[in-house]
Amino acid sequence: MFRTVIVEDEKPILELMKVVVGRNPHYTIVGAYTSPLEALRHIPELQPDVVFLDVEMPKMSGLELAEQISRISDRTIVVFTTAYKHYALEAFQVEAIDYILKPVTPLAIERVASRLLKQHRSSTSWMPQEFRIRCFGGFEMIQPDNSRLRLRTRKTEELFAYFLCHASKEFDKWHLVELLWPDTPEERALPSLHTSIYSLKKGLKALELGVDIRKTSEGYRLEMGDQVCDLIAYHRFDFAAREEGWDTRQAEYLCSLYKGPLLEGKPYLWKSGLEIAYEKQYTALVRELTRRDRLAQAWDRAEHRLDTCLSIYPLSEEMNLGLIELYAQRGTPGRIGRHFAAFEAACLRELGVPPSREMRERVAAYIQ
Repeated sequence: MFRTVIVEDEKPILELMKVVVGRNPHYTIVGAYTSPLEALRHIPELQPDVVFLDVEMPKMSGLELAEQISRISDRTIVVFTTAYKHYALEAFQVEAIDYILKPVTPLAIERVASRLLKQHRSSTSWMPQEFRIRCFGGFEMIQPDNSRLRLRTRKTEELFAYFLCHASKEFDKWHLVELLWPDTPEERALPSLHTSIYSLKKGLKALELGVDIRKTSEGYRLEMGDQVCDLIAYHRFDFAAREEGWDTRQAEYLCSLYKGPLLEGKPYLWKSGLEIAYEKQYTALVRELTRRDRLAQAWDRAEHRLDTCLSIYPLSEEMNLGLIELYAQRGTPGRIGRHFAAFEAACLRELGVPPSREMRERVAAYIQ
């Protein structure tokens, strides 16, 4: 994942950029600014891999900012965003890797990612795995030509999702029948399972990942390598270890993989417990990384982590309180009141109840 900073003086465009870039699995946004001068102050602290710069900005243009960045961080790659094609030549004169014409699209962001990946792989032998089966924030399978694989039926898709969430476990055929066809007569349910298994094996072969469903003496088992699905990265991480001992880079990588709840949008009744478990693991990562950011006084990085988490779980009292506490540490009491008012309104609107008494009391103490 590429550590990314976005600099755009128009707030609505900045917010759009955060959405478009943030949804791409190759990027982790560590900072976003409307002021080029503020961005320049924080570049040494954030050490981004790539910076998306608006060309035309007040006080300091994107071209000028790019020259300054090249002096303080030779590892940072610049990508310009502009509404004018004639800036392209100037962009490459300051060694930008690319330029994007506004409005910025997911396709343009993916094109830049491809160039970054190609350049990165030529300069280093290690790169965090790019997964072609993704279960966080939805459920998608990417074929070698970058198109999405669509399995034949919803039951086939759900069967695969269940196997992925229980990788390497063996399941009796009757267990699978009861799970997916509980109200179907036995003489129809078992053929439905066999048809879904056949269809799934055919689809997995198209992925060319070496993933397969194996028939065992008792039922079926999904066989897959360690570098196939984003869930595997979470399975391999030792969440039982003390949080203080977690590797920062690996924890950041896991956070970047988490684009939303497990199998978001899929109405699978069996996933509820797993969804909660992964949410707890993700929020534990955010909590620990934010704690480290505060110790290092990396305020912008901490704020961005919390903002990213709240974009997924906007009603999380823990994360909203964490952001309010960060505002208090930064000495910005005005932001505390505004943020709490917005959170309180959301709680009343969505849940029908106000924030907890403990949170209200802590916020009142900060404001006073």
